[in-house]
Amino acid sequence: MKQVTLAVVALIAAAGSLPAQELEQWGTAGGWDVLIDPSLGDGCLIQAAYQDGSLVRIGFDRTEGSGYITAFNEAWGEIEEGAEYDIWFDLDGQQYDGVATGIYLAGVPGADIYFDNADFLFDIAQKYTLTLYHDGGEVMAIDLGGTYVGLEAVLECQDDMG
Repeated sequence: MKQVTLAVVALIAAAGSLPAQELEQWGTAGGWDVLIDPSLGDGCLIQAAYQDGSLVRIGFDRTEGSGYITAFNEAWGEIEEGAEYDIWFDLDGQQYDGVATGIYLAGVPGADIYFDNADFLFDIAQKYTLTLYHDGGEVMAIDLGGTYVGLEAVLECQDDMG
């Protein structure tokens, strides 16, 4: 269940010289914050904090011309920045393979998953649950409620960005 977790958001926003500090609020939609990331070519994204401590972002990287899902969680401790991890995820029973790159934001470990098919974002948005796996174990399961509305707002945001 998505929940505004002010402590997590404040921790990330307070970090020095990290992309989170550059995020600009655009609006809210479907229970997600809609933000602009100038470091990604003014790419728009949705962001939500979850009760398990995960902070999830879904959006567009206009510098790479691709979409992404990024998640951070303090419980993931042993992630190496820049290392690639074979992952797979399940969207309501439909399975996808992918590669995640280890990243950190304000000292919180995370995984960055890029894809070049923008339609895939809306495939995600039409599902109810995303479950991420690595090494045969579940890493994270999130409720995708409101994602379609959130991503429609991301498209509106991108139109505003030109």
